[in-house]
Amino acid sequence: QVQLVESGGGLVQAGGSLRLSCAASGLTFSNYCMGWFRQPPGKEREFVAATTSGGGITKCADSVKGRFTISRDNAKNTVYLQMNSLKPEDTAVYYCAASISILPTKGGRYDYWGQGTQVTVSS
Repeated sequence: QVQLVESGGGLVQAGGSLRLSCAASGLTFSNYCMGWFRQPPGKEREFVAATTSGGGITKCADSVKGRFTISRDNAKNTVYLQMNSLKPEDTAVYYCAASISILPTKGGRYDYWGQGTQVTVSS
């Protein structure tokens, strides 16, 4: 049974930082591209960032470029999202997901999803 478990969310002031983690089990982690998505309140889910199975190539949404960094540790079966210079518009539930495809940005291309972690940025 595949499980993706996010952690690290919380309440932070604008300009602050958070690091999200997603621990994976039940799959060969190093075979999968990993991505982060978010769903702001009242809005649709959107792509945030993704990394290839080996971590050598990453992709980020324009809205977070220069502020967010995705990374992974295949020895720990964990993917991270370092979020700096947070803004109130970053408030959302953040989800990690696993895909056998290469760096997909569409949620439908992901095979497994976590339950999400809430990030709230106050102004």
